[in-house]
Amino acid sequence: MTMNYDVHQHDEVALIFRALAEPARLSLVHCLADGPHRVGELSGHLGLAQSTVSAHLAVLKNAGLVSATPEGRATLYQLAHPGLDELLHAGERLLLHSRSEDPADDQSLPLERQVGAAHAAHTPGGDINPTHPASPPPASVPGSGVALTRVSS
Repeated sequence: MTMNYDVHQHDEVALIFRALAEPARLSLVHCLADGPHRVGELSGHLGLAQSTVSAHLAVLKNAGLVSATPEGRATLYQLAHPGLDELLHAGERLLLHSRSEDPADDQSLPLERQVGAAHAAHTPGGDINPTHPASPPPASVPGSGVALTRVSS
C-alpha cells in the first residue's frame, strides 16, 4: 500500500515543534495552562527577565500557540489551544517510557531532567522553579505511577 505523505503539513508542524524546542518556552506553556498571565507574572513564576519572557512569548505567538489580549497598559497572554499542555505531558510520558522500566533509576541525569524540567517549573497552586535549589521537586509524575527519588550530586 502506498502512503501519500503530501497530505501532512510537515512545514507547519515543524514550526510548532521549533517553537516548543526551548525549555523556557515549555515552562511558559505549563504556566499558561493554568490560565492567562501577564509578562510580569510569568517572569516572577519562572525567574526570568521580563524581556526574556517577552521574547519567548513572541516566538510562541508567531507559531500560533499563544494569543495576546491588551488589558489596560499590560497584555494578557493565554494558550491559543487548550490541549497544548496535554501535548507537553505526552512528551514527558514518551520520555519516561523511552528510558527504562524505572526512569527514576537513571542516575546519569539530574532529577529535573528525569521528569521534564517544564513539568517541574510550575504546578497549579504553587510556583516551583527547577533552577532554584530550595524548590522541592514533585513527588511523582502524575499518571505515570513513577515515584521519584532525589539524585545526589
